[in-house]
Amino acid sequence: LNMPHINLESSDGVIYAVDLRVAKCFGIIKTMMQTNKMPEDQSSVLPLAKVKGAILLKLISWAEYHADDPEPTDGVEVVVGANDDISAWDANFLNVDQTTLIELIEAADYLNIKNLKKAACKTVANRMKGKSVEEIRKAFNIESDFSPEEEEQVRQENEWMKHV
Repeated sequence: LNMPHINLESSDGVIYAVDLRVAKCFGIIKTMMQTNKMPEDQSSVLPLAKVKGAILLKLISWAEYHADDPEPTDGVEVVVGANDDISAWDANFLNVDQTTLIELIEAADYLNIKNLKKAACKTVANRMKGKSVEEIRKAFNIESDFSPEEEEQVRQENEWMKHV
C-alpha cells in the first residue's frame, strides 16, 4: 500500500519520507495542503532549512504519535499555573537535555506545531519552578546584565514579592 507522502529534508541534508496524515501535524505543511501549494510529484523534496536531521526525526516521531489528535485551538489561552496538563507520553518525549528541548521549541515554532511548542514551553517553565535567579541563569546560560550592586538593589526593591 503506497500512502501519499512528502519528502522532508533537514538542514544537514537528511531526507525523510513522511506520510501526509502525519505531516499535517506540521502547521506549515497543513497550510500548504489546504492552499494547494504541495508539490504534485511525490519524489520532490521540501527543504526545512532551520531543522537539523536529529530534531526532524524527533518531530516526525511526535507527529506519528499525535497524528489523530484533535486540532489545536487558536484562541488566546492564559491559564496561570496549568503546567501539569502535559501528557505522560509528551513528558517522556520532552525529557531531553536543555539544548535539544530548545531546538524542539524553535523547530515547532518554525513548522507551526502548536501543541508540541506548548508542551515544550511548559516543560521549560516546569524546569524553572522553584529555582533561584542564579540557578535559572546557570541552567539557561544567561549572563546577568546587572552589576552585583545593581542586582542587590533590585533584590532589595522587590523584597516584598517574597511574601506574595
